[in-house]
Amino acid sequence: MSGPVVPPTTGVKPAAESGGRHGGGRTDSTRKRIVIHLTLILAALIAIFPVLRVIGVAMRPGNRLLDSEFSLIPPGATLESFRNVLFETDLPLWLFNSLVLTTGSAVVGLLIASTSAYAFARYKFPGRGVGLTVLLATQLIPAAMLLVPLYILAVQLKLTNSFVGMVIALSVTSVPFSIWILRGYYETVPVELEEAAQIDGCSKLEAFWRILLPLSTPALAIVFLFNFLAAWNDFFLARILISKEDLLTWPLGLQRFQQQFQTQWNDLAAASVLISIPVVALFLYSSKWLVSGVTAGGVKG
Repeated sequence: MSGPVVPPTTGVKPAAESGGRHGGGRTDSTRKRIVIHLTLILAALIAIFPVLRVIGVAMRPGNRLLDSEFSLIPPGATLESFRNVLFETDLPLWLFNSLVLTTGSAVVGLLIASTSAYAFARYKFPGRGVGLTVLLATQLIPAAMLLVPLYILAVQLKLTNSFVGMVIALSVTSVPFSIWILRGYYETVPVELEEAAQIDGCSKLEAFWRILLPLSTPALAIVFLFNFLAAWNDFFLARILISKEDLLTWPLGLQRFQQQFQTQWNDLAAASVLISIPVVALFLYSSKWLVSGVTAGGVKG
């Protein structure tokens, strides 16, 4: 008569012990998430502190401008500075001029970069590699070194004190970087899609317009945002190309708040808050394309 069969010993550990290890893994993961979130919260507080400081200065009454005490809502807070810069200064005109220039330069720069990047991505021609290298090398030139030649060209072409001259100058300075971003993204789109469209009767231009551009929306959005921000914050080009009061952009206009012996800090802070609203709104709207537009343009799929 045979004895009871003893099951072979395996390497599987009891459920309790196994669960304890898994539980320890979850604990480590939870701690890591807590540390990450606390770090992000701290970074957000550090980043938002200057913004709160500016808002607090903008809401201060005139007799408390030099008060060193910090509070989100200062004692005697008032919105008089916001009313003053909106209705007593030319800030609306400066904002309108900046919006016209930045939108125009962003659109023109995007048109030039999108077609140029298509040529570099889809065609093999002599000097292609050298051209890309030269475009990249232009980004190493300090912006201040471009002011004199741009001014000379603008004077010779009679484009000073005009929106056309500013749009051309702002758009061409952002084209090299935009071409590199779009070229990298175009190369992630299979060329077979365009070839299939051409078989169906589309020309190369129609395939580019109907197939490639819609698929490249994230990259186009990030390039437009980059061009817009670069033109919106421009000071040096506007300083040398614009001198008429009715054509001033907001960076030039804010200088009017700084006088020889006095600076209107509350009006300057209020204007800074109002100026940031269009950029923040544009950034929030385009944030859904921001990450995909940057990362996809840097990898060839």
